[in-house]
Amino acid sequence: MAAELRNQAGSSDSAGAAAKTVAPAKPRRPVPKSSDPMVDDAPRIRKRLKREDRDREIAQAAVAFFAEVGFDGDTRELARRLGITQSLIFRYFPTKAALIERVYQEVYVGRWNSYWETIIADRSVPLQDRLARLYKDYARTALTYDWVRIFMFSGLKGEDINTRYLDFLRSRILEPIASEVRVHLGLPDRDVLPLTEAEVELVWGINARVFYLGQRHWVFNMPLQLDLDVIIDHTITSFLAGAEILVPKLIAPALKGAKPN
Repeated sequence: MAAELRNQAGSSDSAGAAAKTVAPAKPRRPVPKSSDPMVDDAPRIRKRLKREDRDREIAQAAVAFFAEVGFDGDTRELARRLGITQSLIFRYFPTKAALIERVYQEVYVGRWNSYWETIIADRSVPLQDRLARLYKDYARTALTYDWVRIFMFSGLKGEDINTRYLDFLRSRILEPIASEVRVHLGLPDRDVLPLTEAEVELVWGINARVFYLGQRHWVFNMPLQLDLDVIIDHTITSFLAGAEILVPKLIAPALKGAKPN
């Protein structure tokens, strides 16, 4: 997986280099600009697309654009890169907030794999194997350029992408894992004894570790030196070893009828 991340970065670098060495364009007769400031001077000759194709084109370009420049990016610049007018963008997405919402749907909702939830619940497979399989597959979705950078920019800008996604992640992944840890350790299921916040926080540690690997590569420009699958195996082994010692202590007060610390 580390090699895959390096290949993605290499492809981006190659594309950037190619862009800098494009042959000079043939001379063209200059097109006069309107003196009226209300007239949009963006290109007027553009390829006609079906509505659904144009919608998809704008959405995909917005994902790439905001991943590169953040949510302060101007839709005029996005339109320029697409070779369309800004007004055309707003025909499909009435506001910038609507465009950002579509980005959230494309990157986080659209890439969610319900198979991850199935993996967690399959008790015919040892928990360590389940968690390793889950997070190796999850990492291939979450540790991409656009996923990581949009998530970072969202947090810095105060968009609600982070809150909405993490609430979803908690209910679909983190709490089920915490419940499976209970079963793995022979402790009461959460239907008998509700999960403590401390137990869920332990599982957050796995996600924080995996996401940091993406930050290192796509934000800090520090490629991984070890294979990603190996790092995830070590992370899961460490998590379960700690949980075996700590989780019984976390729920002991509740088992005695006292409120956990």
